[in-house]
Amino acid sequence: MLVMTAKLNLKKLVLILGAVVLAIVGLIVLLQSPKEPTATPTAAVSSNDDRVKFLTDLGWEVSSSPTETMQVKIPSEGNEVFDRYNALQLTQGYDLSQYGGKTVMRYVYQINNYPNATEPVYATLLVYKNKIIGGDVTDTAAKGRVQGLQTPTAKGQ
Repeated sequence: MLVMTAKLNLKKLVLILGAVVLAIVGLIVLLQSPKEPTATPTAAVSSNDDRVKFLTDLGWEVSSSPTETMQVKIPSEGNEVFDRYNALQLTQGYDLSQYGGKTVMRYVYQINNYPNATEPVYATLLVYKNKIIGGDVTDTAAKGRVQGLQTPTAKGQ
């Protein structure tokens, strides 16, 4: 029968384990790709001019005043429609679930330069305490769609 023994230096063991943990954490950080929002989250907008400038900075030509202004309440609990809309917001760097139960302002502007538009296209901004917390662009054509706030050229399309 063969018996082997080894003398273990606790200081060296702690250093080796620390280096291994540091290497693993470093690999995780390096391998994660950051999620880039496609819009500027939480832009401060205290006036109509600020909201129009926000949309203009994204590449949209919009009407100088909103076609609709109203208060809306963000649902306290998610549902299928809210979850789908919030998924769009998450791709832009917004998260409406943080505002559940809050009343926010909804401003809708007509977009005048939407590519190949055959029907009106609108930009909606959701504002809470003078900060944009979400929004979308809606093409009202029969086969239109709801998309994020970035212009198609800004998204590289």
